Amino acid sequence: MPLYNITLKTDAPVEELEKAKASVREKGGVIRHEYSIIKGFTAEFPDDNVQTFESTEHVHVEQDGAVETQ
Repeated sequence: MPLYNITLKTDAPVEELEKAKASVREKGGVIRHEYSIIKGFTAEFPDDNVQTFESTEHVHVEQDGAVETQ
Protein backbone atom coordinates (compact mmCIF):
# COMPACT_ATOMS: atom_id res chain seq x y z
CA MET A 1 0.00 0.00 0.00
CA PRO A 2 1.26 3.53 -0.72
CA LEU A 3 2.33 5.79 2.12
CA TYR A 4 0.62 9.18 2.59
CA ASN A 5 1.20 12.20 4.81
CA ILE A 6 -2.03 13.53 6.27
CA THR A 7 -1.96 16.89 8.03
CA LEU A 8 -4.61 19.24 9.38
CA LYS A 9 -5.24 22.42 7.46
CA THR A 10 -4.48 25.65 9.32
CA ASP A 11 -8.05 26.47 10.36
CA ALA A 12 -9.15 22.90 11.13
CA PRO A 13 -10.25 21.94 14.66
CA VAL A 14 -7.85 19.57 16.43
CA GLU A 15 -10.54 16.89 16.81
CA GLU A 16 -10.52 16.45 13.03
CA LEU A 17 -7.13 14.75 13.37
CA GLU A 18 -8.66 11.96 15.47
CA LYS A 19 -11.50 11.62 12.95
CA ALA A 20 -8.97 11.29 10.12
CA LYS A 21 -7.04 8.58 12.01
CA ALA A 22 -10.24 6.66 12.70
CA SER A 23 -11.21 6.93 9.04
CA VAL A 24 -7.83 5.52 7.94
CA ARG A 25 -8.29 2.51 10.22
CA GLU A 26 -11.92 1.96 9.10
CA LYS A 27 -10.81 1.87 5.47
CA GLY A 28 -8.15 -0.77 6.09
CA GLY A 29 -5.21 1.58 6.47
CA VAL A 30 -2.38 1.50 8.97
CA ILE A 31 -0.94 4.54 10.76
CA ARG A 32 2.85 4.34 10.53
CA HIS A 33 3.96 7.52 12.29
CA GLU A 34 2.32 10.28 14.30
CA TYR A 35 4.00 13.68 14.30
CA SER A 36 4.51 15.62 17.51
CA ILE A 37 5.54 18.99 16.03
CA ILE A 38 2.82 19.26 13.41
CA LYS A 39 -0.78 18.08 13.55
CA GLY A 40 -0.59 15.06 11.31
CA PHE A 41 0.47 11.50 10.68
CA THR A 42 1.77 9.13 8.01
CA ALA A 43 -0.40 6.20 6.99
CA GLU A 44 -0.55 3.41 4.45
CA PHE A 45 -3.88 2.88 2.76
CA PRO A 46 -5.15 1.65 -0.60
CA ASP A 47 -5.01 4.07 -3.56
CA ASP A 48 -8.76 3.79 -4.07
CA ASN A 49 -9.32 5.44 -0.66
CA VAL A 50 -7.19 8.52 -1.36
CA GLN A 51 -10.10 10.39 -2.92
CA THR A 52 -12.08 10.04 0.30
CA PHE A 53 -9.37 11.88 2.23
CA GLU A 54 -8.62 14.43 -0.48
CA SER A 55 -12.26 15.51 -0.48
CA THR A 56 -12.19 16.18 3.27
CA GLU A 57 -12.16 19.90 3.99
CA HIS A 58 -10.05 19.66 7.15
CA VAL A 59 -7.02 17.64 6.03
CA HIS A 60 -4.33 17.85 3.39
CA VAL A 61 -3.18 14.56 1.78
CA GLU A 62 0.15 14.12 0.06
CA GLN A 63 1.86 10.94 -1.08
CA ASP A 64 5.08 10.37 0.84
CA GLY A 65 8.29 10.56 -1.13
CA ALA A 66 11.92 11.59 -1.14
CA VAL A 67 12.79 15.25 -0.84
CA GLU A 68 15.98 16.58 -2.38
CA THR A 69 17.77 19.82 -1.61
CA GLN A 70 20.47 21.50 -3.64
